[in-house]
Amino acid sequence: MDIDLVFRIAAIGIIVAVLNQLLIRSGREDQAMMTTLAGLIVVLSMIVRQISDLFVVIKDLFHL
Repeated sequence: MDIDLVFRIAAIGIIVAVLNQLLIRSGREDQAMMTTLAGLIVVLSMIVRQISDLFVVIKDLFHL
């Protein structure tokens, strides 16, 4: 796992948190929730890809 992945996830988290606060303070709670959900989906897709790669490595390691 690269450290770049951790930095990407942190950057997405910071951006989503700032957007969330801006949208909530401007009275757009629905859009803030959608922004948070979009950020969560992006991060989860990144993590699922890494977990898939991990399973491939484990499969190759044990010759399954």
